[in-house]
Amino acid sequence: MAILRKVKKKIKDAVSKKKKIVSAKKISPRRAKKEISLATVKEIPGMHELVAQRIKFFTPQSPAAPRMLEELPGSFGQDKIILQVRDPRWLHTYWEVTGASFERLQHQLGQAFYSAKRILRVYDVTDLIFKGNNAHRFFDIEVGSQANNWYIDTNGPGRSWCVDYGLLLPDGRFIMIVRSNIVQTPLDGPSWITDEEWMIPEDMFARLYGMGFGFGKSSPVGKAWKERLLSSPGIASMASPVRKAKERKFWLMVNTELIVYGATEPDAKVTIQGKPLKLRPDGTFSLRFALPDGRQVIPVEATSADELETRTITPIVTKETKSHSNLRERAQA
Repeated sequence: MAILRKVKKKIKDAVSKKKKIVSAKKISPRRAKKEISLATVKEIPGMHELVAQRIKFFTPQSPAAPRMLEELPGSFGQDKIILQVRDPRWLHTYWEVTGASFERLQHQLGQAFYSAKRILRVYDVTDLIFKGNNAHRFFDIEVGSQANNWYIDTNGPGRSWCVDYGLLLPDGRFIMIVRSNIVQTPLDGPSWITDEEWMIPEDMFARLYGMGFGFGKSSPVGKAWKERLLSSPGIASMASPVRKAKERKFWLMVNTELIVYGATEPDAKVTIQGKPLKLRPDGTFSLRFALPDGRQVIPVEATSADELETRTITPIVTKETKSHSNLRERAQA
């Protein structure tokens, strides 16, 4: 009997051990790790509070940093030049010419290619439909073979510009490779061109000006108008920088105008600043401008009737106005 009990016990122990092995195989690694952690928490005092705190303030991991964008390529494989405005005087241009284009020019020009200069040819195309040979004027800028952009001082606010990039050969020929877009520089001050079409007679101007100060439609003109206008509150001080001008009734006002006049063949075509001008029957012309402070560039261009010859004369006028006031007190005898 004792032997039988021992055999039964061994069989029972073997079955129990097999169940434990099977149970362990069914538990996933994640579940087993969790059970081990819970068992550890039960064994270590205070771990419940620590685990709860970590769960309460859990912060998810930030996603992987975005991939850096690739840099722009150094070239785009096409012949192109872009012109843009920086300010009333300065332009900026950048360009690209492919190696294939230079190889083609080298094959066409032969030895002259190596002695040619890289040139930016800057055209003044104000108020023109530019055809490549009808600019008001142009000037050249020599750039190096490694340059691909340039700042251009036009010294011409309020004008339209176009730029060619090409080769200037030793014999004076210019080979255009690429041509830019057309841009216009803004004015560096108020427009100083007086449009004769909108001019009004002096007496009408006086009446309109007087109405603005409450004198009515029957505002006086001439000397009486000036005296009445200057005696009005605030007008005397506006006409003179002297503070006591209103009390003393002493004032000074100075303005300037510019008259451009000349003559050419009666059948010629004349433009001033790119705008056509009607000649008198004898070929003379004149134009009146306001003249503010600053530098004014006024190109005058005449083209013969057969369009075989063009001549340009450019007056450049600079005006600077200075004002000074001095009130002397007469010594009392």
